Amino acid sequence: MAAQVEGGAWSTAVPDWEERLLEGRSLVPDLPLFEASAEKALRIFKRLKVPDLYGTPTYGEVCEEWVFDFVRAVFGSYDPETRKRMISEFFLLIPKKNGKSAIAAAIIVTAAILNDRPENELILIAPTQKIAGIAFKQAMGIIKLDPVLGGPDGFGREGGIFKTDKNKHEITHQVTGAVIRILSADGDVVTGSKAAFILVDESHVLLAKAKAADIMIELRGGLASRPEGFLLQITTQSKDRPTGEFEKQLNTARAVRDGTLDQPLLAVLYELPQAMAEKEAWRDPATWGLVNPNLGVSVDEGFLLNAFRKAEDEGIEAVAKFASQHLNVQVGLGLKSGRWLGADYWLGAKREEITLEHILETSEVLVGGLDGGGLDDLLGFALIGRHAKTKRWQAWARAWADRAVLGLRPKIKPELEELEASGDLILVDSLEDANLEIAALCRRIYDLGLFPEKAGLGFDAYGVSAILDALEAEGLDGEHVVAVGQGYKLKGAIQSAPVMLKNGRLVHGGQRLMTWCVGNARVRATTAAVMMDKSEAGSAKIDPVIALLNAFQLMAMHPQAAPRRDLSDVINNMVVHA
Repeated sequence: MAAQVEGGAWSTAVPDWEERLLEGRSLVPDLPLFEASAEKALRIFKRLKVPDLYGTPTYGEVCEEWVFDFVRAVFGSYDPETRKRMISEFFLLIPKKNGKSAIAAAIIVTAAILNDRPENELILIAPTQKIAGIAFKQAMGIIKLDPVLGGPDGFGREGGIFKTDKNKHEITHQVTGAVIRILSADGDVVTGSKAAFILVDESHVLLAKAKAADIMIELRGGLASRPEGFLLQITTQSKDRPTGEFEKQLNTARAVRDGTLDQPLLAVLYELPQAMAEKEAWRDPATWGLVNPNLGVSVDEGFLLNAFRKAEDEGIEAVAKFASQHLNVQVGLGLKSGRWLGADYWLGAKREEITLEHILETSEVLVGGLDGGGLDDLLGFALIGRHAKTKRWQAWARAWADRAVLGLRPKIKPELEELEASGDLILVDSLEDANLEIAALCRRIYDLGLFPEKAGLGFDAYGVSAILDALEAEGLDGEHVVAVGQGYKLKGAIQSAPVMLKNGRLVHGGQRLMTWCVGNARVRATTAAVMMDKSEAGSAKIDPVIALLNAFQLMAMHPQAAPRRDLSDVINNMVVHA
């Protein structure tokens, strides 16, 4: 459980961040900074020159106040007497074109100037050498432009504080021996790192990798013996739905900002309040300045307008990419165009009490749906139970997948691993095992007398022989299953389910599996029908949603449960199958 903040002097909570954002005020909280440390660092930062701007102005001349507030917090949290930093981690979420790499480079150079530990290490780590190299090149440019830092030749060969080696991608402080270097994102290379100052660039990409959790453990481990150090993540929002380690880091940052978690972490997140995001307020250019603090400076409004119009012409995926990268809109249920209307009301239909057992205990009749099952697919199984008293439809789902899917679909491997951890997804060595588990669950429902006499389980008629064999082995014959028309024939369920979700007639337990799949579902209208498909071929899975719609079709026929069997028969059958 999240630790509650006690309101200490170094609490980095900003519970009024929404008001601050809307009023254009700083998102950095008031902190008892060590003023000498803060001001010294800010003086250094401001005098550095920006190498890729016309006229090479100083950072002090071109940066906005929010940058100075952030720099003061990073370096002003350091106590020079105890040589300990009161805030050891920083998380900056900011859209593209707001000077992200330039700010990162200047911060790492400032840290190298102020560092007094001999032979210390400062690293720039990113998902690729190319991305890490952007900030590194900026850092070299900063040093080359300053004769005190880089000497007369700009490279430290004839004096100067730093010596730069372009080939080795290293910048060495010629007095302390401290080195700024690019570090590979490969987990084996990170192992054993003892860097005191760590800058993670575009962490939304790096932390979506399979080894991301191990990388973060290693990086934080290095700080244990370097109390003066810090870890700074600076990133845009993910181009896809946040998952894996990035999702965890982002949620932690939000919890600290909101004041529900107490950690030595300062989170500065330029994102719209959830209510505005859900209403798609980001489509109004008037809101863009809220999350682009450099709008009109390094961010050109005309460029954003043209990019947005172009994205709208290209379709929902282009709009999602624009919104995530330039407005920090989180991909998933926050983007509505082209998606299934049920996604708009999905989260509002969540009821905490709904589990499989709850549905079995409270329903008067229950139907199931099935879909999918290829080696690179999910096998989705959904149940809808009609509550005996309220008559509400209660939904639950589970998915199975062959373990091969982790290798076949590496892009969604982190998400699949999270789903497995939640219990919503079961990975099997053979889908035959999945068929047996589904058949056993159907038998349990049948024994409880919850299935209709006919048509209790609906699915696509194509490729179902294996599951039919498994059901037959459990004593469930052909009368208990029915082929549900797919494609345009699901139009009724596609259009009716959102209505029931909105008015509370269809509810669910808020499973991560279904939230992900619902966010992946897209609806397209043809001249003759309405069809549902995936937002992205191959990677974005919707099989459990189709399974739910199959079950919806059966429940829409208002089935009645078969007469309940004698309880002794149920018990005997359970013993046989134990």
